[in-house]
Amino acid sequence: MKALVTGGGGFLGGAIAKQLIEAGHTVRVLGRNRYPHMEALGAESVVCDLSIGEGLEALLEGVGVVFHVAALAGMWGPRERYYAANVTATERLLEAARAAGVQRFVYTSSPSVTFHGRDEEGVSETDCSYPEHHDFFYSETKAIAEQAVLAANSGELATTALRPHLIYGPGDPHLIPRLLARHRAGRLKVLGDGENQVALTYVGNAAVAHLQAALVLQPGSANAGKAYFITDGDPVPVWGWLNRVFSELGEGEIRGRVPKWLAMPLSGLAEAVWRVLSLEGEPPITRFAVSQISTSHWFDLSAAERDFGYQPMVTGEEGFQRMIKALKMTQGQLR
Repeated sequence: MKALVTGGGGFLGGAIAKQLIEAGHTVRVLGRNRYPHMEALGAESVVCDLSIGEGLEALLEGVGVVFHVAALAGMWGPRERYYAANVTATERLLEAARAAGVQRFVYTSSPSVTFHGRDEEGVSETDCSYPEHHDFFYSETKAIAEQAVLAANSGELATTALRPHLIYGPGDPHLIPRLLARHRAGRLKVLGDGENQVALTYVGNAAVAHLQAALVLQPGSANAGKAYFITDGDPVPVWGWLNRVFSELGEGEIRGRVPKWLAMPLSGLAEAVWRVLSLEGEPPITRFAVSQISTSHWFDLSAAERDFGYQPMVTGEEGFQRMIKALKMTQGQLR
């Protein structure tokens, strides 16, 4: 099988591409830059701006499955940037895939597309709807893109979307390094009561879910035209989990707590200051971040288990230990 992976040089995209190569598939990775480390593994690396889409159809000739992982993440920035990267790019990739005769399209979505700002405990895909209003452009544009992908499902192009939650593991350039930097600077506080439970997703589990979904995906299959939550399974107390990470790295536990009733207006004020003064970078705290990190998020995985056989290949504890080992090896670089 020939597969194309957008964002194939990134954290999750790279893990998907690596698993495909190890399974004997031909892999082409697509991104804004070349990925020599993926070429060294045997992948073909192609530079392409998906939001422009020039030459996409030619790049998809002979491709049997597309894994669309590339996206603009983050919690701050102009809407047009998020729309171009997350919506326009997806629409153009879908159009090119249809024209090139691609048969399967697996989209990497996010649980934030159905987040309503409150606890989500053991919820399934059918329990969750898209909110009428999104507080941030990332979740808004990912929701628009996810709906476009699912609507594109047809007798010629089978589509599905996966929603991995809080991906972690060796090589993570986002989640833990950012939180660790804030902790070291003394700017990370427990938000809310500190008791909320969150399900995480080891990067290898997120990758294998994509391959499992693609393996059974075809017109009329159980997962065609549907979206699925993906995690390691059982949730963890997120603040206790983070304190365990920091303690393992010799950084000490988080000091201080801010109640949610105070954190929300403070984050709203920070956003207003950043907008009015047109300051660079993200505000130190945002309403979306407060809502996400002070509420519980864990999901019923039975639909993914039933429709394409998803089972985490790595336990949460094993994933934690692998992450800690990798972090200790690069600890000096993260300072």
